[in-house]
Amino acid sequence: MGIGENGHIAFNDPGVADFNDSKVMKPVELDLVCRNQQVRDGCFSTLDEVPKMALTLTIPTLLSADKHFCFVPTEAKARALAETILGEISEKCPATILRRKPGVMMYIDEPCFSVLKERLNGKGK
Repeated sequence: MGIGENGHIAFNDPGVADFNDSKVMKPVELDLVCRNQQVRDGCFSTLDEVPKMALTLTIPTLLSADKHFCFVPTEAKARALAETILGEISEKCPATILRRKPGVMMYIDEPCFSVLKERLNGKGK
């Protein structure tokens, strides 16, 4: 799985994420941050091409797996990574729920680590 620029996991964007969702999969409306990320990531050429709706596995479904491998590259996701690691566990940043699962393996690059590194060194808010 990955973490989005807005802290989503698997299109469970803030405002849609439900840590106690009873469904396995559900349709969701993608927020503008998520839709713009799809263009920046090269998945679509323009914002108009990005669907406004998607199907996503719910957070309880994602967390039911035995192992979790999370890939978080690029500076664009640096703030979301820092919030995931240091912020309050909350549906406002859905990826924070990963801290409740033992053994989550996160793979990040140096640019993505930048904000977390600043915060850990006491230079960021």
